[in-house]
Amino acid sequence: MAEFRMPSLGADMEAGTLIEWLKKPGEKVARGDVIAVVETQKGAIEVECFDTGTLAEYLVEPGARVPVGTPLARIETAGEAHEEPRPAPPKPEAAESATKPAQAPKPAAPKPEPEPQVPLPSPTPERTRRRVSPAARKIARERGIDLAGIEGSGPGGAVV
Repeated sequence: MAEFRMPSLGADMEAGTLIEWLKKPGEKVARGDVIAVVETQKGAIEVECFDTGTLAEYLVEPGARVPVGTPLARIETAGEAHEEPRPAPPKPEAAESATKPAQAPKPAAPKPEPEPQVPLPSPTPERTRRRVSPAARKIARERGIDLAGIEGSGPGGAVV
């Protein structure tokens, strides 16, 4: 299982914000496929995959700011047998509790029912991904403007 990590997209980049995923878990990916959009201080950048296989799971949700090198997703590479996702590493509190005296275990809380998943509409010729600069996105958010109805002035109709 390969890990797709937050790349360093500039000499001074320490972290980036995951804006959106362009591939879904279960989809095939190949080396060079653009699978995510990351926002840096210099703009939104499409990020390529370095492995070939199947996108197994997301490890980071859109909107999260993560340091360079942080695993963003797991990719099941070609030839691997399907395996269950690995459990998350223990949190720092767990390491501290190992040195404390044992306490009685807490009763297990009932598991919440999963929310129904609404399928996203499939892209159609009239519904394509729009390119919007981070500055335009920020101004629109501050002023409550819906960018769906805006015709872009940049190359290819991008909103800049």
